Amino acid sequence: MSAFTTAFIGAGNMSRSIISGLLASGADPRSISASNPSDGPLDELRQMGLVNLSQSNLSVAEGADVVVLGVKPQIMQSVCEELAAVVCKDQLVVSVAAGVAADSLHRWIGGAADIVRCMPNTPSQLAAGASGLFARASVSDANRQRAEEVMRAVGLVRWVDEEALLHAVTAVAGSAPAYFFQFMEAMIAEARRMGLDEETARTLCAQTCIGAGRMLAEGDVDAGELRRRVCSPKGATERAVAAFSAAGLEAIVSKAMQDCYARSEEMGRELS
Repeated sequence: MSAFTTAFIGAGNMSRSIISGLLASGADPRSISASNPSDGPLDELRQMGLVNLSQSNLSVAEGADVVVLGVKPQIMQSVCEELAAVVCKDQLVVSVAAGVAADSLHRWIGGAADIVRCMPNTPSQLAAGASGLFARASVSDANRQRAEEVMRAVGLVRWVDEEALLHAVTAVAGSAPAYFFQFMEAMIAEARRMGLDEETARTLCAQTCIGAGRMLAEGDVDAGELRRRVCSPKGATERAVAAFSAAGLEAIVSKAMQDCYARSEEMGRELS
């Protein structure tokens, strides 16, 4: 891993997940600092080996090569305006907050730093995340590489060329774990009604989800072809899939993702 210093503003779940991933990737704990208004999360980071911890945002951000903004969108403006006193040219600022536009971040933080926005998802807590990244046009190649290294610590990364595409990333990845959880919740409940115990239903469902995802991610055929390969003519799977189609699954998924996209756009307008 490249040698650079990273400061985390806010030590919530996502920040701690990224820090854990960086440490697992070989980062020196002395190269990572973090701030948080309460001691609890800082105590967790101290147990992970970090020593540069503070309740002061300014003290950890000053001089860091990369500053990761891990605070709630509703307080992002005030945090950025505070950091403007110490953030300087060529520093990279990565925001993992939903909705707050890169131009707004750039303006609030003083107009000097390189800004990258990231849309991660909760499997990042297991280093199995999927993140979309967008960089303002002025971001240097070196800082793009640093942003990618930081987020690769918790999963795979894909860049988008237009900031508006982060709304699509939110719909297909950022919010999507909840879709799968809801689908699995329904499957587990039905398996229980069919007679399986909770542990067996949960384990079989979860492992099937993992395995199916790996077949799509690691194989060379699309999801439609994988589905067709499971559906033997006149078999049980074919009948189940036909029931999904008859109930309008494709339309339901489309409506849900469009609603997610629209709300992501609304949040962007509200927060920026």
